[in-house]
Amino acid sequence: MSSDKKFGVALVGLGYYSTHQLAHALLQTEHCYLAGVVTGSPKKIPVWKEKYSIPENNIYNYNNFDEIISNPTIDIVYIVLPNHLHAAYTIRGFEAGKHVICEKPMALSVAECDAMIAASEKADKNLSVGYRLHFDPYNREMIRFAKEKVYGQIKSIDTAFCITPQKGEWRLDKNFAGGGPLMDVGIYCLQAVCYVTGQNPVAVTAQSFPASDKEKFKDIEETITWQMEMPGGLVASCRTSYSEQTGYIKIIAENGWFELNPAFNYDGLKINTSEGRSFNIRAFSQQVKQLDGIALSVKNNQQSSVPGTMGRRDMKIIAAVYEAMQTVKRIEIKY
Repeated sequence: MSSDKKFGVALVGLGYYSTHQLAHALLQTEHCYLAGVVTGSPKKIPVWKEKYSIPENNIYNYNNFDEIISNPTIDIVYIVLPNHLHAAYTIRGFEAGKHVICEKPMALSVAECDAMIAASEKADKNLSVGYRLHFDPYNREMIRFAKEKVYGQIKSIDTAFCITPQKGEWRLDKNFAGGGPLMDVGIYCLQAVCYVTGQNPVAVTAQSFPASDKEKFKDIEETITWQMEMPGGLVASCRTSYSEQTGYIKIIAENGWFELNPAFNYDGLKINTSEGRSFNIRAFSQQVKQLDGIALSVKNNQQSSVPGTMGRRDMKIIAAVYEAMQTVKRIEIKY
């Protein structure tokens, strides 16, 4: 494979994230480019064809998606669909002989994750999860602070990510989303605890609260707090909600503290520390760094830094948190 090859990416689903983030990023990437799209909305096709110069034979719908197997210009399919479709289209992508990036959460259950990983192994293709913050310099700096013990041993972690979706959004429907804010944005909190500490939790406890709008939150939690017990005794406090706007991770250590606030947005992230350290870099796109990072792992025949096994781990944690919430018990996690 030539070192200058750029991988063709097909976006599967042309909703907000594809339209306003991924497509623009693929105009800037060095190792991949937007080669095709898969959509169930015919009215979107002319706009995408013209704006991104996509050939007619690189445009698919959900019925003929499997025909992508015969298209050599498409190397990677990026599944950007509602959560309940992640497993099915990821598996179909592997059956079509393509590498797959799947948006988070990876699936609705650990069993679905297992099926996706098995399909990846059978096809001998790369499976990545759309964990963009693993490529974000600000989150990576938080990892460095912790790993190098810049402020000593970590004593506590407090993190939250909350947004306010509107009525009618698919993320409020359990059939589509698989759960509430824990599946959608709370996953960023548990991810942050894992990548900052470099550890996986051994047990969780959780608490839910009565919904402020029983119609809006009839099937899902509105707010949930949970505690992740890490190896060595550290306990991380986490919170997610669909009724407020916030997103941060704050770490208290032996000799000071450091935080990222905002922590999980596409831009505007800011690191604060007890001694007033600043961290600023030139403008960048998280999605460009993510897409290029994943494309490089494919090019170099390496495992992705955000592999399907990571997505499966997170579903194990999420399932344990929901069980703890429902039973009001401490739930140990066996991976």
